[in-house]
Amino acid sequence: MSEATWKPVHTKKGGKLDAACINSLPDSAFAFSKKRKEPMTDASHVRNAIARFDQVAAFANIKKAAKHFGVEMHETSWHQLGSRPRTDKKAP
Repeated sequence: MSEATWKPVHTKKGGKLDAACINSLPDSAFAFSKKRKEPMTDASHVRNAIARFDQVAAFANIKKAAKHFGVEMHETSWHQLGSRPRTDKKAP
């Protein structure tokens, strides 16, 4: 399993990330740090990264960011993430 590179960064709460803000973020703020894709600066962005998840490399970063922002994540492996990942929902 890949080691997480994600680290929390502070941005304006509730503020939308514009291009200038995204460009100023360190690589460690992204799910895909080398490609600077899927910034994870709050719980909403973590949920978005989970929903868009399609690569193994980001799983450790998504999991670390989810824990930091209090996003409940039941998946313990990237294999469990599919087209309908569950976040903050109880099992049916």
